[in-house]
Amino acid sequence: MKRFFKPIEKDGSAKKPTRSTNQEDSEKKEASELEETNGNGNTMKKEPLKFITWNANSLLLRVKNNWPEFSKFVSDINPDVIVIQEVRMPAAGSKGGTKNSGEIKDDTNSSREEKQFFSYTSSAFGDMELGLPFHAISEVFKILMRALSSSPFRDYRVWWSLADSKYAGTALLVKKCFQPVKVSFALDRTASKHEPDGRVILAEFETFRLLNTYAPNNGWKEEENSFQRRRKWDKRMLEVVVQLSDKPLIWCGDLNVSHEEIDVSHPEFFSAAKVNGYVPPNKEDCGQPGFTLSERKRFGAILKEGKLIDAYRFLHKERDMERGFSWSGNPIGKYRGKRMRIDYFIVSEKLKDRVIQCEMHGHGIELEGFYGSDHCPVSLELSPASPDSNES
Repeated sequence: MKRFFKPIEKDGSAKKPTRSTNQEDSEKKEASELEETNGNGNTMKKEPLKFITWNANSLLLRVKNNWPEFSKFVSDINPDVIVIQEVRMPAAGSKGGTKNSGEIKDDTNSSREEKQFFSYTSSAFGDMELGLPFHAISEVFKILMRALSSSPFRDYRVWWSLADSKYAGTALLVKKCFQPVKVSFALDRTASKHEPDGRVILAEFETFRLLNTYAPNNGWKEEENSFQRRRKWDKRMLEVVVQLSDKPLIWCGDLNVSHEEIDVSHPEFFSAAKVNGYVPPNKEDCGQPGFTLSERKRFGAILKEGKLIDAYRFLHKERDMERGFSWSGNPIGKYRGKRMRIDYFIVSEKLKDRVIQCEMHGHGIELEGFYGSDHCPVSLELSPASPDSNES
């Protein structure tokens, strides 16, 4: 596999790799293809149209065990944007000290400048001309660099929002030819601030916003404060989608809720699910986290108030027992064959007529197309906006 860095020269300096004429010509051609002329004769840049969301359930494990298959999938789909949840890599920073949620933790003696290579602000893995000393990067970094500097991922810039420990975390990969106007990591759109556990990345483009979220699980018990945490999250999400309604929104990720009975394989099983016989005081909190009546009602309210539609359900009106779910239970045990649709593309009503396809890419009880995770990738494709569109 091609090494990510140029070797260190004898004098200790590292030379930038030279760019070939073919590479420069290719990039110029790509840039020209990303521009089009509107009805007034003015040149305008095209926006991303193809998207993938995936809860990787540990990106490092997927890189180690499932990367060739996932890389082929990405090459075949050729998305403009990839959003990932459950990255599960800790943020940089000392134990008990301040953490940098946009930078991956490294336990080697690498310099601050070297570690900054992995920061979202320097477009982590996206720029391959930094010429850093390869020996100074930890083994985890090496694995990730090799994966994300290989095809097709070398064509993307990467932003991270990470938790303090190996938990949660999100990533955003955008093709280099599409430059977001702004990327922030908190629901209040404060660029320097990250949500706890790295649950949010918000990218603003010229004509729309893309919101990648990993919603907290509702949990099973009121006294463990998980119900309260999820209620607070849903309240904030309702406020946010209303605030963001001035511009078309694509909200995607693991939203940890199945909105309707059609969104689970076995409604009665999930409605009656409990742990150790515990029954919550409020009947609407009973059942499988993600399928309780209270969560489903709040999700419906968010869609209504934000004037949003579920892109997959907009195109697929019936339950699909083979390919209609994004999460699948362990093939061994009582959850075998039990599946839920909890990963979404939610779009503004203004965009609904541009939705060409929205698909689940995993199928079957044996988790084919899940690439090692318990979630399968979900894709969305939009048609280009009309030159005279007033969407934005």
